[in-house]
Amino acid sequence: MIILGIDPGYAIVGYGAIRFEGGRFSPVGYGAVTTEAEEPFNRRLEVIYDNMEKMLSLCRPDAMAVEKLYFQNNQKTAIGVAEARGVILLAAQKAGVPVFEYTPLQVKMAVTGYGQAHKPQVMEMTRRLLKLSEVPKPDDTADALAIAICHAHAAGSRLRWNLIQGRY
Repeated sequence: MIILGIDPGYAIVGYGAIRFEGGRFSPVGYGAVTTEAEEPFNRRLEVIYDNMEKMLSLCRPDAMAVEKLYFQNNQKTAIGVAEARGVILLAAQKAGVPVFEYTPLQVKMAVTGYGQAHKPQVMEMTRRLLKLSEVPKPDDTADALAIAICHAHAAGSRLRWNLIQGRY
């Protein structure tokens, strides 16, 4: 199963595709889509959408795992991220890729076994699980890989995945 993890944003969208087979993880590809602050916001959304379409066609994932929105203070940022998330979800829908959402707590639990783990712990466990020489940068990329790992744990076996998809 190939899972595309996404850490949504409008300045930086972290992405990470992993293969999960036989209980083992292997990275397929990862990185970040960045947009420039001086670009008009609509153009930034277009860049994100175009890159998502390209990624979905290149890695052909079985599922997309996206972090649920979580904001404490800044409503302006929350709205912008929600809009960017919308174009990401639209790209998945148009590609026919099912989307699954996970909270930061769920991601921490899946990757470290501890829901109150700190960011460096999650990043290090992501590196170890994927057998990478170093933690991917920027942080949004490592977060996206962790989100993909979370979905692999949640989706479980191929039988469970097929049940989710209504194939049995």
